[in-house]
Amino acid sequence: MSHAAHTDDIKTLGEKIKDIRIAMLTTQSDDGTLRSRPMATQEMEFDGDLWFFTYASTPKVEEVKQDQHINLSYAKPDDNLYVSVSGTANLVRDPQKMKELWKPILKTWFPKGLEDPDLALLKVSVTKAEYWETNAGTVQILAGFVKAAVTGKQADIGENKKLDLQHGA
Repeated sequence: MSHAAHTDDIKTLGEKIKDIRIAMLTTQSDDGTLRSRPMATQEMEFDGDLWFFTYASTPKVEEVKQDQHINLSYAKPDDNLYVSVSGTANLVRDPQKMKELWKPILKTWFPKGLEDPDLALLKVSVTKAEYWETNAGTVQILAGFVKAAVTGKQADIGENKKLDLQHGA
């Protein structure tokens, strides 16, 4: 993949998820069960990494230590936009980065704020992503399904694209 294509994929993904605050983070537990939970993506210019505040002592952090491979799902149903992100997660305890990303609203979930010794960041380095998006309204989508059923051809109701964000790919 060329540097320009890599940069374009980073830009595209950043544009798709920039207004979606909550992602579902999926990790794998010790018994192989997949577990998902909502996480607030921290606002910043997307450069291939996503950041989330967490407590270091949570089960999700233990699961990430066992297997760094995660998935994030973003959805904006009102705009018919769905994004799946694959990557690797790492616990980061960088006071400067936490200060940079901190917003007062986060006290709702982390009442002790930046002074909490258990507060940390989960950094997700994105490797791949895929999105599905349509600008069509519900009636147009249903018409596309009906046309597909009648003609036997796949419905063309929007865009589906795979993005490769692996560094040095």
